[in-house]
Amino acid sequence: MPIVARAGINERISAADSPFDKVRRRGILSSRWSEPPVGHALKNVLFVCTGNTCRSPMAEGLFRELVKDRPDYAVGSAGVAAMNGQSASQHTLDILKEKGADPSTFRSRAVTHDLVQQATHIFAMSQHHLATLENEFPEAEGKAYLVSEFAAEDMLRNQDVTDPFGGPRRYYDDTRWMLEKLLPTVLAYIEQTTKPKQQA
Repeated sequence: MPIVARAGINERISAADSPFDKVRRRGILSSRWSEPPVGHALKNVLFVCTGNTCRSPMAEGLFRELVKDRPDYAVGSAGVAAMNGQSASQHTLDILKEKGADPSTFRSRAVTHDLVQQATHIFAMSQHHLATLENEFPEAEGKAYLVSEFAAEDMLRNQDVTDPFGGPRRYYDDTRWMLEKLLPTVLAYIEQTTKPKQQA
């Protein structure tokens, strides 16, 4: 079912079949974790959590696979209380490596006005992150969303992505599971609400 608006959505994209398992055998996820060519991307997607070491890097890596070979996408992440230059958490690194990625060059960064201005779509991991974006970054108005806002399943829609920080591996697996459910609906929303570039 098509997503027709942001607010008050009752009809949602079905995400029963996760695409991640289907592509796992062919070596997924780009190993390029450098700055994306923002100037050439029609859709610049930013995922936001707290420290930019657990949830948002995982979302970034998984979403990169969904838009693999799509030059109209740039994908990044940041944190509302992040320290610049930190590696992703070890469990996050392990999960992404198991998916075929090499996020060893990933480094955390704080949300900035420039990042918010450049982004076409911003997806927060929790209601707190969304509120912080809307309160501290006026540029986020109209393009910041809760990452679960478009979830097909009632039990996931409008829920915070669980924070695995400091927990055992199973906590990170729970986060991965939730993101794999949510990210295809995020992609569907972007695709259905972004106007194509006009041909010159």
